Amino acid sequence: MIFKREPALWLGLIAIVVKLLAAFGMDVSAEQQAVINAVAAALVGLILAVMAGDAAAAAVLGFAQAALALAVGFGLDWSAEQQVVFLAAAAAAVAMFDRTQITAPVPATAVAPVRSV
Repeated sequence: MIFKREPALWLGLIAIVVKLLAAFGMDVSAEQQAVINAVAAALVGLILAVMAGDAAAAAVLGFAQAALALAVGFGLDWSAEQQVVFLAAAAAAVAMFDRTQITAPVPATAVAPVRSV
């Protein structure tokens, strides 16, 4: 199956293509664009979470994208820059959580300290 090798890459590409078509190619209302973007983002997050087993981060980020798309479609007046900052903050928050869930393969005591000369 094509998604087994790089699911995040392929599903992300699909979501972006749908968003681009909705934003620039399809003749749909702002509400319809919001629904299309929200469904695509949520679907990508859901599929990644299912494929990874415990990838809550992908589902959370997919939900954040979907929520933002819906909010913009229903009247939230944020610039593209504000939207990017919101999604970057969501990604940073998820990364901070993920960091607490990962164990280093080598204990800190096994790493020699760097000595300055």
